[in-house]
Amino acid sequence: MYQEVNVLGVYLAPIVLMMLLAWIITLPIHHVSNRFGLTRRVWHRGLFNLCIYISVLSITIVSFGVA
Repeated sequence: MYQEVNVLGVYLAPIVLMMLLAWIITLPIHHVSNRFGLTRRVWHRGLFNLCIYISVLSITIVSFGVA
């Protein structure tokens, strides 16, 4: 079961921390895809980046849910 996290006296839902972690993980993936020209081959860069973020967020939520 997920529990709230106390950050300097402010209680945050665990999804907030998972979203932050997923964003931090997504940044290097975004830079690597730009470096190798992958984003030039997709139809819409913003949607591509959103899909990558959602995939990483889903993996993060599942991995924290198992533990």
